[in-house]
Amino acid sequence: MDIQSERRRLLDAEDGDQDADQDADQDADQDPPGLLSEQDAYLSKVTNRNLYLATLACVLGPLSFGFVLGYSSPAIPELSRIADPRLRLDGDQASWFGSIVTVGAAAGGLLGGWMVGSIGRKLTLMFCSLPFVFGFAVIIAAQNVWMLYAGRLLTGLASGVTSLVVPLYISEMAHERVRGTLGSCVQLMVVLGIMGVYLAGLYLDWRWLAICSSIPPTLLMVCMCFVPETPRFLLSRGKRREAEQALRFLRGLDAPVEWECARIEDACDEQGAGLQMSDLKDPGVYKPLVIGVMLMMFQQMTGINAIMFYAENIFERAHFKESDLASVIVGLIQVVFTGVAALIMDRAGRKILLIISGVAMAISTTAFGVYFYLMSGLHSGPQMSWAGEEPHGDLAWLALASMAVFITGFALGWGPIPWLVMSEVFPSKVRGVASAACVLTNWSMAFLVTKTFQDMMGLLTSAGTFWLFSSMCLLNVLFTVVFVPETKGKTLEQIEASFRGSSGP
Repeated sequence: MDIQSERRRLLDAEDGDQDADQDADQDADQDPPGLLSEQDAYLSKVTNRNLYLATLACVLGPLSFGFVLGYSSPAIPELSRIADPRLRLDGDQASWFGSIVTVGAAAGGLLGGWMVGSIGRKLTLMFCSLPFVFGFAVIIAAQNVWMLYAGRLLTGLASGVTSLVVPLYISEMAHERVRGTLGSCVQLMVVLGIMGVYLAGLYLDWRWLAICSSIPPTLLMVCMCFVPETPRFLLSRGKRREAEQALRFLRGLDAPVEWECARIEDACDEQGAGLQMSDLKDPGVYKPLVIGVMLMMFQQMTGINAIMFYAENIFERAHFKESDLASVIVGLIQVVFTGVAALIMDRAGRKILLIISGVAMAISTTAFGVYFYLMSGLHSGPQMSWAGEEPHGDLAWLALASMAVFITGFALGWGPIPWLVMSEVFPSKVRGVASAACVLTNWSMAFLVTKTFQDMMGLLTSAGTFWLFSSMCLLNVLFTVVFVPETKGKTLEQIEASFRGSSGP
């Protein structure tokens, strides 16, 4: 069964429905049949209820990921003053407790790239819940600092796999009308997890916090038992019947899923099977790979980790004495504007949001640099001192405003969109390997920026460091304008074809 016969069948069925209604028939006379009308005819019969439920199940992974990222913020202060000397963290140990997650996540990206191609998206997501739970179990039972490190490394490994597989899972099961919104839910659930662990940290000690953090991955394992594998992976394995069943679950009983199945199958046949070195010469492979890797690199070079590093200090300068509450406020800003991005993603488009986000971050990091430059006037050393200097107290508003604009801008664009674009632009035969390269780049850059940040502060001064971040934000805007394609409203097959310079099926 080829795609042309399925197209005729779909359009004939649609014409039959239109003949039953005179107004619809007149509309049909005005619109010539083509790919757009085929898609509209198909999508008009689609129901999204089960698609939303499947998305809700899989985004428990990013929620778990958010709990891992946020866990160190409330846990480190408590572990730094704990009575047990075997568990007490000094400054260097606290730094490793926070950053070792990125090491595990980088390894998880490589592992996830192999797993999604070997055992599928669904099973990979189910299995990655295990190191989440085991990692938090090790932290709960920790008797020394090394057990704390091991637990964080395991949860980081699971986070790396999750950050790769969930965007792929959503993009491969969602249709083009809602793919942007559902794909943005990945970052939304990450920031919800971060805010959730901040809130829980106000009331729970570090062990109980680890117990609570193990709940989302446990629910992930259970819920994923009731959702299907992605149709594209099933078709890549020659399992057409299972792919049709998965599409029927995701699209509803009234949708003629044979048409979508034929379209996907046609694209898979055109690509061929398996990745070969010669494929790296194919513009349909190397162009999206370069774009994906650069997006991940630029995301970490915007200075997001530096802003979050200084968040509590900035709030203290503005006389917010409750630093824990300040973290919750920062998390709330992220949640609200990541939610806004999810709502407008499929209307505004990816590219325009990346540009707006990059400009906002460039302005705010420039303002941060000005703030630090003015504040350093009374200090002889290059490092920024946060000792209260009342003559400069009026400048606290500049720091607060800069931080709010930066977090808002990041949440609107450069937070969710690199992960969304990563899941959209790669051909199916290289999706696992190419996504692994992107995840490895992201987490490696996160580790590099985090561990070298203090050295940068000493070498470039605080103001110079943030002006460097500002220049990176301007570069990412330029890169977006010149190289990043708009993927709004396109099927994955059409996106792949656009890189090859042809029209999609």
